[in-house]
Amino acid sequence: MTVIDARFDSLHHMCYNRSRGKCAFGLCLYRGLAAMINADKPHLWKQDIAASVDYFNRWFITFAPETFRRARAATVEQVEKTFLATNDLRDLTPQLLQQHPAVLPTLRMCTAPPLAVDRLIGLAGVSKNLVNNMEQGKLPAKMAPHLLIGELTKICNTLVKLLDRDIFLWLGSGIGPSNQERDRAAAIIADRLCNTVSDPIIRNAQEQRQLARISQYLDQLGYRKQDHPSNKSLADMEPGTYALRMNIAAGTSHRINIPVDVVIQPRKLCQDRLPIFIEAKSAGDFTNTNKRRKEEATKMRQLRETYGNHVVYVLFLCGYFGIDYLKYEAAEGIDWVWEHRINDLAQLGL
Repeated sequence: MTVIDARFDSLHHMCYNRSRGKCAFGLCLYRGLAAMINADKPHLWKQDIAASVDYFNRWFITFAPETFRRARAATVEQVEKTFLATNDLRDLTPQLLQQHPAVLPTLRMCTAPPLAVDRLIGLAGVSKNLVNNMEQGKLPAKMAPHLLIGELTKICNTLVKLLDRDIFLWLGSGIGPSNQERDRAAAIIADRLCNTVSDPIIRNAQEQRQLARISQYLDQLGYRKQDHPSNKSLADMEPGTYALRMNIAAGTSHRINIPVDVVIQPRKLCQDRLPIFIEAKSAGDFTNTNKRRKEEATKMRQLRETYGNHVVYVLFLCGYFGIDYLKYEAAEGIDWVWEHRINDLAQLGL
């Protein structure tokens, strides 16, 4: 038996000790909530996993291709702007990168082979901080100008040496590309870019859809979407309201902001007046969820350290979340609601 299995078995038995209002998972009876929604029902997990995978796959087949096409069209436009700014890649200069740092991801895809961020840093021998900032469309705030130009020169020299001349047939000819050659090259580079970001594109689209689904559910119950002022206590959040993508201050000696996808203040206030926290999670494969499963446990610990052990923090799951993931989250005291059974949210006292 693994450590996680042992912890899960122990907590699974504890959650049934409700006669004195005890619950290992934090959904205490004094808050007027059932002890658990899904984390204490392992006999249902396999069928829920199968239903969740089917639910995600139906969405992916129906909506993901269109989402990807829209992203690709925007990416083609981005590549064409890069071609225009660089005179069809014939004028790659440090001054250009200084003025347009956001073109770097496109330029990395213009080489043979296309360069990952770390590979570019290693080949050019430049600052990781510089390249990471450029990937976000900006330059480091405190780098001295002469050092910046020197680093950008190294990046330019590396990129020029590695430009894919099988795609950019006009390089070295002294003649600019025809419209057809430019369009073809832009399409190839856009495909390369989209392939590197396809997972985030799908994940972001799925997250937006999940938040819209929760919003629709709450609206139908008569809740109002309303931002909560950051300078006010969570206990002052108006009953019957909810907020999306809210930063929650946490920590005792060192305060940090914890992003939470959905924060709901029930109409019937809990004794501690704390709202309910919901994290929307989706996944297109089982492996990725096991890599990310510690994120939720960390958030839960930070919230409980700040607001007490009765914090209600629930996952909203859709997609590939396997037995190992569910055992881990349950052992950490985290419950969840499946998107394919969204009405389970009612068990949170909404």
